[in-house]
Amino acid sequence: MKKRIIKVVAIVVGAVVLIAGTGLAYVKLILPDVGPPPDISIRANAAQIEHGRYLANHVAICVDCHSARDWTKLSGPIITGTVGKGGEGFRREQGFPGNYYAPNITPAHIGNWTDGEIYRTITTGVSRDGRALFPVMPYANFGKMDPEDIKAIIAYLRTIQPIENKAIPAPESDFPMNFILNTIPQKAQAGKRPDTTDHLAYGRYMITFASCGDCHTPIDKQGQPLPGMTFAGGREFPLPTGTVRSANLTPHETGLKQMTRQAFVARFKAYSHQEYVSPEVRENEFNSIMPWTMYSGMTEHDLGAIYDYLRTVAPVEHRVERFTPKSKLMASR
Repeated sequence: MKKRIIKVVAIVVGAVVLIAGTGLAYVKLILPDVGPPPDISIRANAAQIEHGRYLANHVAICVDCHSARDWTKLSGPIITGTVGKGGEGFRREQGFPGNYYAPNITPAHIGNWTDGEIYRTITTGVSRDGRALFPVMPYANFGKMDPEDIKAIIAYLRTIQPIENKAIPAPESDFPMNFILNTIPQKAQAGKRPDTTDHLAYGRYMITFASCGDCHTPIDKQGQPLPGMTFAGGREFPLPTGTVRSANLTPHETGLKQMTRQAFVARFKAYSHQEYVSPEVRENEFNSIMPWTMYSGMTEHDLGAIYDYLRTVAPVEHRVERFTPKSKLMASR
C-alpha cells in the first residue's frame, strides 16, 4: 500500500512538473504571439510628417525616452544632437525588474525596417525580431490609437537625422519577468481619433496617447496600478538629487480641484517661450521627471481638452509629497 501511494505521488509530481515545463516552454518559445507585421506602405506628404512630428515630440513624446536628457537641469531637457539615438536606461536601481534601454529610432537603425514592422513594434511591443519589449514604452496605449496617427509618427521618424549608436546594451530581465514579459504584448485594438470638438472624448484620447496615467497612477511592488488610484499621483521616480513623485491629477482638493482650465494650460505653456532656459539643479534640489519642455509644445486646444477630461475622472483624496531630497533619503536609511 505504501509503495502504491509513493508511486501515485511520484506520478502526480511528474505530471505537475511536465505541465509546468510545457507551460514555461510555451511562454518562452511561442509567445509573444501578436501576428505578423501588417502589410502597409506609407506614402508620406508634408502634412502627415508635420502631424507625426507634433505627436512624437509633444504628445506621445517618443523623443522623451529615445534621446539623451540632461538631468543636471530641471525636467531633463533633451541634449542637442541626440534626438532618437536611444540608450536611455531604465535600470534595477530605479525599481525595474531588470535593465532596459531605449533603442535607436533614427533611420540609422530602423531605416531598413518596413513600415509594418515599425507599426507592430509601436502598437504591440514586439520588435522586428519577434522579441517582447518591456512596457516602459506604453505600447498598450499606442495600440488603442487611430492607425493614421501611428502612421504619421512613422512618417516623421523616417525624416529625423540618422545617428549611429551601437553602444546600447542588450536588455536583461530578472526572474520571473524573463517569462512574464512574453505574455504582455497583445494584438493592437486600434481606435478612431474623436472629433476635436468633442472635448471629453478627444481629451480622453489625447491623455491616453500621452500616457499620463502611467506616471500619475501609483503602483504596487509588482508594478501594477493600485485600484481606485487612477490619476491620483504619488508614483515614485528616483533621480540623482532625490525622489520625485507624480502629482494628483484628479478633481479633488488634494489634486487639481482648485486649478482653472486657463491655469492648467498656462502651467504647460510657461515652458514653451523661446527665451526659456531650463535652470540647473544642484545637489538635493527639486527636479522633475515630467518632460515639461516637450509637453509645452502641445496646442492650447489639446491641453484644454485633457483638462476637461480630467475634470470628469473620479476624485481621489491623496496628498502627495512631491519631492524628498537625497540627503533626507540617506538619513532615513
